[in-house]
Amino acid sequence: MSSESPVSGWAEEMRSAHLYRVIAEVEKASVRGGLFRELAGEAENQARIWAGLARQAGMVVPEYHPDLRTQIVARLVRRYGPRALRSVLAAMKVRGLSIYTQPVLGHPRPVSVDETEARHRGVQSGQNLRAAVFGVNDGLISNCSLILGVAGATSGSTVIVLSGVAGLLAGAFSMAAGEYISMRSQREMYEYQIGLERKELAQYPDEEAEELALIYTARGLAREEAVALAKSSLADPESALDTLAREELGLNPDELGSPWGAAIASFASFAIGALVPLLPYLVLARGPALYTSIGITGAALFGVGAIISLFTGRSAVRDGLRMLAIGGAAGALTYGFGSLLGVSLS
Repeated sequence: MSSESPVSGWAEEMRSAHLYRVIAEVEKASVRGGLFRELAGEAENQARIWAGLARQAGMVVPEYHPDLRTQIVARLVRRYGPRALRSVLAAMKVRGLSIYTQPVLGHPRPVSVDETEARHRGVQSGQNLRAAVFGVNDGLISNCSLILGVAGATSGSTVIVLSGVAGLLAGAFSMAAGEYISMRSQREMYEYQIGLERKELAQYPDEEAEELALIYTARGLAREEAVALAKSSLADPESALDTLAREELGLNPDELGSPWGAAIASFASFAIGALVPLLPYLVLARGPALYTSIGITGAALFGVGAIISLFTGRSAVRDGLRMLAIGGAAGALTYGFGSLLGVSLS
């Protein structure tokens, strides 16, 4: 729904209906195909409401033709599937995408609003931990490689320290800026989608309840149970928007993320990792510092790899050794290139 005019609201609903039918075509061999065909019908019903409002206001409702953006997204969906295009489709007012991240037929299904909310708890904290681990890993490998490359090219500890500090700051600020922009854009998209749900809930609550019932039905709930659960979920104005955001968009309104928080966390995690190979050069002479830096960086890489195994479900030793091998190869190559560069410049 758009706040600009009924014609804009009509166009958005028709665009959604078009994309729903494209997804249904791609998913025709699964239960999801039926869901998206029905969602297409609901979107067309909502478009008719907007068309009626537009005509009452003396506006002309044109024949619908997909715009260029919609055509491009439709082609991408046909080629790569809706699961890969979830974020793009969500930004274009396509609902029901939470079925790609939550159980469908044959799996546990929601029977209450509280159970629905419980499925989303803890996800954000797990993502934050994962981001922090990979931020430390990026700092370790990138700054270790930089320090070893400079160490191979020069014998001056001052140059190595300056390069390491510059690498730490440049990498940390770059990571923080990128994370801020990413999180800010994501949050704005989520806020826009939740805003649309708020307006649609006020404009046509019965149609929103029907959409929600379709999603519950696609997950395996009997039709009568799905309708009853959808109506009860939307009966309370305080929880209705929250439920729609979770079930139609797959979002937790309480966990949209803070751009500044993400930027600070990214800066800190990268800086911690980047400080490890640099630290020996701040307290030791060049000779011992080089070998100490290699040793503690290797130990840290193994430790980070072992921690990453918590997310992969594989052997901690295997992932630790793999990370050590990757970081070691990167460091050895940069040291070699640095040595060649130092010889050619001397």
